[in-house]
Amino acid sequence: MKKLARGKGMDNYNYDTVVIGGGAAGLSVATASAKLGLRTALIEREKLGGDCLYYGCIPSKTIIHSAKVASLIRRAREFGLNEIPLSFDFSKVIEHVWSVIHKVGEHDSPDRFREMGVDVIFGQPAFLSREELEVNGKIIRSKRFVISTGSRSLTPPIPGLKETGFLSHIDVFHLKTLPESLVVIGAGPIGMELSQVFSRLGSRVTVVEMMERILPMEDEDISKTLEKLLSDEGIEFLTGTQAKHVFSETGKKVIVAEKNGKEIILKTDEILVATGRTPNVEGLNLEAAGVQYNRKGIVVNKRLQTTSKNIWACGDVVGPFLFTHMAEYQAGIVVRNAILRIPTKVDYSVVPWTIFTDPEVAHVGITEMEAREKGIKYEVYKHHFNKVDRALTEVEDKGFIKIITTGWRGNIIGAHIIGPHAGELIGEVALAIKKGLTVNDISSTVHVYPTLSLGIRQTTDLFFRRKFESSWVINRVLRFVVKLLN
Repeated sequence: MKKLARGKGMDNYNYDTVVIGGGAAGLSVATASAKLGLRTALIEREKLGGDCLYYGCIPSKTIIHSAKVASLIRRAREFGLNEIPLSFDFSKVIEHVWSVIHKVGEHDSPDRFREMGVDVIFGQPAFLSREELEVNGKIIRSKRFVISTGSRSLTPPIPGLKETGFLSHIDVFHLKTLPESLVVIGAGPIGMELSQVFSRLGSRVTVVEMMERILPMEDEDISKTLEKLLSDEGIEFLTGTQAKHVFSETGKKVIVAEKNGKEIILKTDEILVATGRTPNVEGLNLEAAGVQYNRKGIVVNKRLQTTSKNIWACGDVVGPFLFTHMAEYQAGIVVRNAILRIPTKVDYSVVPWTIFTDPEVAHVGITEMEAREKGIKYEVYKHHFNKVDRALTEVEDKGFIKIITTGWRGNIIGAHIIGPHAGELIGEVALAIKKGLTVNDISSTVHVYPTLSLGIRQTTDLFFRRKFESSWVINRVLRFVVKLLN
């Protein structure tokens, strides 16, 4: 085992910062460290860019768009066009997905980071102590380490599943042919997005979910609406259903499931498992560095510092929100604390997210159920997209905007959207919650017509309409004042 030569400087360290993991969080920290003039190394086991680039955000959103185009072609008559025959080669769709991955991946090339001054090392690192690790048979010493190794798909312990074979969210982007039938186990974000994709491209899709509704973390009204819309597209849902075991039979994969004590037999060409994720901590020898972890990930304080004071962690390996935008946010917190020495705590009070089904689902703040559980007195304002002119012009008028408020001034504490471009719309409400704004702050702001964002303003307008209509005192006083002035 060789020790690397020391970098420039008089200390006994090779580097000032060593980042482990080249996903969204790790790349952000390595970039900041190098640009601030620190000796920086980035260690990655596979490719720079992480799960998001190769198997998550980028490929999934690309194939989601391809599937939406296919759906729009089928709906040509709704837009006043003649019927357009739909024909495609699934392998070409996958080729398109990878072409987009490679375009985006140019921004994450090793050469680009080396030009910044980052030493990019490919290999599996393992800690020897809190100041040393070994990679590729060489020992590296660093003043600080940042662990950002991400997460991976969690395989449920269903008897026969591994032996029979199944697809993960990684495998689907290597398929050459479209499966005629597909059973999706898990009705979370990944399961819902890919279920709709394969259904729109022509697969017969069945979703098996052990919870009583899809997207159990979302507002109940939202999840029920999405289930209805996807059912109308031909997807079959078996909620409250548990897969018990799997086996092969005459070229098919067979799932034996159970719902309310009754056995259900499902025969399918392929099985897609989308039941959650688990942090990547194996092989790092964290015990040698004194870094504690559990099944949820590496244990950190509010400054994202681990149980070893010179080691920080961020991204999926920490949680609790497994989003690329959260990984980048946490990376910024690590840079402030570990490199700039500006004490900064994470703030998870306002975390928006989007599920990229069609229509999209967006979430920020608390749900009605959470408000009830916390004993918060709240009001709900709901506005349907079929009352938003822009949605009508694009024949994308399914869904609604729901804003949750508290207090007599209408402080916004939550928003939930299912509808066109929900992910683009949620940002305005996220900012409002972050800054403690009221419905009046949005309602009194001029919004462009005709845009979908006008739907947000129209939803906040309901606050004042309800006050006017529900209070006879306010109603009579306003009427009296108006008559007096006119």
